[in-house]
Amino acid sequence: MDQDILVIGAGPAGLAVAGALAMRGRRAVVLERSADVGSSWRGHYDRLRLHTTRRLSGLPGLPIPRSYGRWVARADLVRYLESYRAHFDIDVRTGVEVTGIAPVVGGGWMVRDASGAEWQAANVVVAAGYNHTRTLPSWPGQDGFTGSIVHAGDYRNPGPYADRSVLVVGTGNTGCEIAQDLGANGAAPVWLAYRTVPNIVRRDKAGIPAQWTGMAVRHLPPRLVDRVGALMARSEIPDLTAYGLPRATAGLYSRVLEGAIPVQDVGIIDAIRARRVLPVPTLERFDGADVVLVDGRRLTPDAVLVATGFTTGLASLVRDLVALDARGRPRVLGGKPAAPGMYFLGYTNPISGMLREIAIDARKIAKAIAG
Repeated sequence: MDQDILVIGAGPAGLAVAGALAMRGRRAVVLERSADVGSSWRGHYDRLRLHTTRRLSGLPGLPIPRSYGRWVARADLVRYLESYRAHFDIDVRTGVEVTGIAPVVGGGWMVRDASGAEWQAANVVVAAGYNHTRTLPSWPGQDGFTGSIVHAGDYRNPGPYADRSVLVVGTGNTGCEIAQDLGANGAAPVWLAYRTVPNIVRRDKAGIPAQWTGMAVRHLPPRLVDRVGALMARSEIPDLTAYGLPRATAGLYSRVLEGAIPVQDVGIIDAIRARRVLPVPTLERFDGADVVLVDGRRLTPDAVLVATGFTTGLASLVRDLVALDARGRPRVLGGKPAAPGMYFLGYTNPISGMLREIAIDARKIAKAIAG
């Protein structure tokens, strides 16, 4: 099936570039493995809200409605993505799982899906996103654990965990929000296991969002931002050492460059101080019903929720066509082609806001293709 432009993935990135192309009079066919647009957002936990402001999170050509509020809820973002598709009449082919991409002699690309169908196009935009393939670490003794082990991608709400003890592994934004959700709604005790102490920032201060600060410092020297961030943390974030969570020692921006986005405080500090969430060092192994921590302590949780994230899944898709970094992200991003006629979108997670950067890069890619 010959097409001019193929986009892989109908999440925010895939829709954004299709919309930006439509604004330039070009039509793209979007291939989506799930049954509808925004599948990753549909699968996130119920209480999730954007950590970036509504005004700076819209995709090209269609603002997010003001009625959704400053911090857009997960369900409202899904509604917005559905309306975005309808607004630009984007051609989304659902149930198409792309399994490989290969160059065509003479130019262009051949995209193959799981059914064996082949799609040929002059331009391909890969926008399958960060949340493509779950990562689930393996620990010694894990198979003999008598409780349940659940990836955070399967967590929706605290209902199933009422009156149960839960260990949440991972102190990114997802792990911290799930832990406080559990602690506020009947699960007890709730432990939060950290490997590296996270950098915590206020979501906003005096009405100024942390996103604005991230935009302001993004292009400054990392060491300078680390120093300023440390000073701000000491003045804004209480010392939680007595509650089990020491102050972060790693630089805020240095950690961002390594892929660790700061934790935005939407209640985790209060949850720790109220002891609804109990920080502990990360786990070392399982031993029957017990979890053994790296400091030797033993816990006996009914469930372990693993918030260790996802990988891009690009290695098997693009193989040796383009260079990937250690985290599986393309080394060439944005408006620049990673190979002739091949672009990647949505594989950065900057402190200035992922959706904002997706919108900026989508316009660049649309201009490069249409221009």
